[in-house]
Amino acid sequence: MVTLPAPVADDAAVARSAASGSLAGRAQLYDRYARHVRGVLVRLLGVDPELDDLIQDVFVQVLNSLSRLEDPARLKAYLTAITIHVARARIRRAVRHRWLTFWAPEDLPELPAPEPDETLREAMRATYAILHGLPMEERIAFTLRYLEGMELVELADAVGVSLSTCKRRMRAAERRFMARARGNPALRHWVGGGAG
Repeated sequence: MVTLPAPVADDAAVARSAASGSLAGRAQLYDRYARHVRGVLVRLLGVDPELDDLIQDVFVQVLNSLSRLEDPARLKAYLTAITIHVARARIRRAVRHRWLTFWAPEDLPELPAPEPDETLREAMRATYAILHGLPMEERIAFTLRYLEGMELVELADAVGVSLSTCKRRMRAAERRFMARARGNPALRHWVGGGAG
């Protein structure tokens, strides 16, 4: 006898199952979104020794508040918003207590990925160095838009602001980032800042 795989539940079904306390629903929620949560955190925070703890914090907060989610079909947006909230708290804590480790570009550990050439690695290090210097809300907006690939409407929803506020933050972040990137030898080629 051939056993067919169980049908993949949609986000609303996963949200309702997890909110009801079902262990299978909670496991499916984690399996479906752990990679997304990790990706958003890495893009917002860069290399962080607390990454695994932060992922756990996100899922604890989601599971504790999932019953209050009015539209279970918006599960991914809800998870993203909580992930951003956890990242903001981490950034604030790091700044407030000076726990943020500033890495020299040559000391940054590499994330597992296809092996980029040295030029690309240097550009990535320079990009994250600039991002870490942006104001927190601009950094979050810029990172989610350009590194996570969110559309503006999705981004505004995820960070809990109006579309016009989101656009203003994006314009400010783009101006700051581009001004700094054009002055950085590792990024000039990528942003059209001339030879260098």
